[in-house]
Amino acid sequence: MIRIRSLPLALAVALTIGASAAHADDLMQVYQEARAADPTLAGAEATKLATDENVDQARSQLLPQIAASLDFTRTHGGDNGTSFVNVPTPDDPNATIPVDGITRTSYSRTLGAQLNQSILDISRWTALKASKYTANAGAATYDAAQQALLVRVATAYFNVLSALDVLKFADANEKALNRQLEQAQQRFEVGLAAITDVNDAKAQHDQAVAAVIADQNAVDQAREAVRQITNKEPGELKKLREELPLDHPNPDDPKAWVEVALKQNPTLSSAAYQVDAANANINSARAGHLPTITGTLGYSQAPAWSDSRFGGAPAGFPNEFHDSSDPKWGSTIGITLNVPIFSGGLTQSRVRQAIHNRDFAQDQYELNRRLVEATTRNDFRSVIAGASEVEATKAAVVSAQSSVEATQAGYEVGTRTIVDVLISQQTLLQAQSSYSAARHTFVLNGLLLKQAAGVIEVKDLEAINALLE
Repeated sequence: MIRIRSLPLALAVALTIGASAAHADDLMQVYQEARAADPTLAGAEATKLATDENVDQARSQLLPQIAASLDFTRTHGGDNGTSFVNVPTPDDPNATIPVDGITRTSYSRTLGAQLNQSILDISRWTALKASKYTANAGAATYDAAQQALLVRVATAYFNVLSALDVLKFADANEKALNRQLEQAQQRFEVGLAAITDVNDAKAQHDQAVAAVIADQNAVDQAREAVRQITNKEPGELKKLREELPLDHPNPDDPKAWVEVALKQNPTLSSAAYQVDAANANINSARAGHLPTITGTLGYSQAPAWSDSRFGGAPAGFPNEFHDSSDPKWGSTIGITLNVPIFSGGLTQSRVRQAIHNRDFAQDQYELNRRLVEATTRNDFRSVIAGASEVEATKAAVVSAQSSVEATQAGYEVGTRTIVDVLISQQTLLQAQSSYSAARHTFVLNGLLLKQAAGVIEVKDLEAINALLE
């Protein structure tokens, strides 16, 4: 019985491979969408902006510090016994009267302002210097994130194209094997082939159907990766044109690329700035042994008043009194010299800690330097090898296609077996997949080389976009 692939599978493949070209996205469209929606890049930008604020915060410690204060106090108390209250008369300014119980509420208010200005504090200057280096490191890290986005978008884009090609080849192979199964069944029915030919063809066809299903899933996953970056379901993607320029890197010298990478790779630059910041932090910690000078200018005003109530006063005398004093004010100006003598070993510990942090930063820089150097060389070699691989796999496709045609003709006249035909078809499928992967990998390796060197730009993506159709 002939095995025919199910209609849903055929329909899914047809919709994936032969989607309408009315809504075809190119590489630059996908990049612009990713540029606006990628959370990784947005997070890198937010981190950079937050790091930049450290510079303003460090600088603020060198500027005047002005603070205003307002203090208000209310005191309520009294005496239940007999007391004497001073009630001046024209004849006797010291005259007093006896009263029964006094309730007194006193008020005071202090209004002041103070300005403090650091005159000499080496630690604050070195902290400002360290914050600037850290901000430069953050800017370099953000540049690296922008460059990485170019590569991530291109990688996701061409992964979809590669997956689509694999699906297309697998679908064509399944169709060919289905025809081969039909032919083997017909030859068996007329006595021209053995049942083993039918079984072999059926086994290969079943595997091909499974491969189509797996490859369809790979396409869906690759498209999901694009959606993850852009936050938008991608449409049909334009493909690389057949004639692809296989140019070598310019300059065609790995040493020249390494020299550029050591100077311009943003990740390496960030690590270098981190070393500079760590050295500045050592100086800041050592400044804990040095004296500091601070200037102070202040002004304050403190008015006070009270309300008193009492009973038992002689006739003609009021039982409430309000008393107030003239506002008291004053100003201060001074200079404070602080000379550290002993802090329990805190300063020495901070110096040692800063040195260890500097050593770690230097180790990270060396690690990044070696990685950048190795990556640049490897990417250069990959571009060179990739050009040859594209040409070789293209020739392999031509040879495999010729082999399939010759083997099929031989099988029809009885000089080749069904196994030979099936093997040749599998060889063709592998050659086609390898050729597609080699083309896409060659393009990506060119971008990876420029990323390693720190010179990748949007125009590089535009140049690749011009190769799409």
